[in-house]
Amino acid sequence: MRSILAALAVTTALTLPGIAMARPVTLTTTLKNYGGNGAYLAIYVTDPKGAYAGSLWMAGTKSKYYGHLSDWYRATGGNTAEINGITGASVGAGRRLAITLDLADALFDAGYTLHVDAAVEDMRDSPNEIAVPLTAKGAGQPVQGRRYIANFSYGM
Repeated sequence: MRSILAALAVTTALTLPGIAMARPVTLTTTLKNYGGNGAYLAIYVTDPKGAYAGSLWMAGTKSKYYGHLSDWYRATGGNTAEINGITGASVGAGRRLAITLDLADALFDAGYTLHVDAAVEDMRDSPNEIAVPLTAKGAGQPVQGRRYIANFSYGM
């Protein structure tokens, strides 16, 4: 379990040889034209029991808005140490975010779920907007979001 958490904590710079085999995975999120400011997105993983396993990416750098990513915030207590080194700008309406990171092979087909929480200033929060099982078969299969995300997919 520790090796999996370590693999999750370090994303694009995962270079911990011997701890776990990992593969590059591209996460692509396309936002709807919802007519608001840039969206904050928290991308994280839960284990087969639904417990928080680690953060993969945070789009949006102002920590005062992280509380609006309510499922992620509840799981982490808003601990910004969970996202150090894995943040980028918020994502504008109609824009696309594509990030490539290394994920441990042990996360696939083992009951882990990838989640995306979304929030936009002065608009409703959207916790758990995306929840997809991490499976090899699910790679490349787009999933629609509930409020701000037009579609999300991961590719290996």
